[in-house]
Amino acid sequence: MTANQLDAVRVLLDQLGISPEDLLDGTPRSGPAQMPTISEYIDRVAGAVSPGAYRVYGTYWRKVSQVWGQRRLDEPTSTEVRELAEQVKASAVVRRNSRSGRSAAEHLIGALRCLYRHAEADGLIAPHRNPATAAAKPRRLASTRRALPDAGLVEITQVAGATGNDPELDLLLLRLHTETACRRGGALALRLLDLDVEQCLARLREKGETVRWQPVSPTLMRLLVEHNAERGGEPEESLLRYWSGRPITSRRYDHLWQRLGRHLAWVRAQQVSTHWLRHTTLTWVERNFGYAVARAYAGHNGGRSGDVTSTYVRADITEVAAALSALSGEQHPLAPTPLQDPRRSLVSPRIGPGPRSAPPAVHELTTAASVLRNATSFTDVLAE
Repeated sequence: MTANQLDAVRVLLDQLGISPEDLLDGTPRSGPAQMPTISEYIDRVAGAVSPGAYRVYGTYWRKVSQVWGQRRLDEPTSTEVRELAEQVKASAVVRRNSRSGRSAAEHLIGALRCLYRHAEADGLIAPHRNPATAAAKPRRLASTRRALPDAGLVEITQVAGATGNDPELDLLLLRLHTETACRRGGALALRLLDLDVEQCLARLREKGETVRWQPVSPTLMRLLVEHNAERGGEPEESLLRYWSGRPITSRRYDHLWQRLGRHLAWVRAQQVSTHWLRHTTLTWVERNFGYAVARAYAGHNGGRSGDVTSTYVRADITEVAAALSALSGEQHPLAPTPLQDPRRSLVSPRIGPGPRSAPPAVHELTTAASVLRNATSFTDVLAE
């Protein structure tokens, strides 16, 4: 058989949706009549992915359905995928933190890769026919987020405590994220039954369905328990709530940072968000306690790419508790070494809601953070 004849056979098999392996066992995995349209298959996959994945990909699946909805799943080519990515990139909404639509193009290709991975698993598409795999994602640019300076943390906390319709809630959110370096999803998913009051631990459930116990200071634990007692909510329900008893959503964070941006020009100009607090805390922990402790503090399971040592050099919860003790200026029950100098802290124990009967005072976020930031080792942090 000539090369041209082989190519003709391959084209015919592709059109029929049959692979050479199907011919050997006599059980073709799919045929033209079984191939769904793109809209039909998106509806199937949408019910099979996690809520987090759907939140990221759902918008782009709807866009794909509008453009290619009635086409068969095996019709689009990698060139068409790249063309659609460029269209999405060009039409992306321009915001202050936009990057010329690169993220929109990246998410579109990611959404199609997720869709076609399921198609491969279902035997609808052969791996070498996957159009999304051959379409390269735009190179991700370095994040503009960074650790905030001590003065910036103080300003943010002062404004949050002096403005808004619920300063107590906002101060609690800021302290929770600064102490635990948790993501917004972890805070929103927090429940009363996720608190181990005796050992001062909070169970955080974050992206990727990860679950970890994170040390918190005795002050923060007390504030969380009091918040639940004052605002209601069952143990298995969301802990963070408005005075009405309604659970907060991500919109509370949006309103908080919009308000902070109106009072602090640098917050608005740099598009500071809750995730900057995570950068701030993890940078501080890494500088003073090392990479292994910072990785455990962040809840990262995997190590650096190609870094085999990180598989063996892992920090446990007692080391995270020691870092938290130094950060908060309070002794944690699980910290192996007594805190010698509670003045050297990033977060002041006084941070938190004020008395209900009086407007919350302007709270400081740091008492001597600059001293601690200059510490270069574990010994420096805990030394008298």
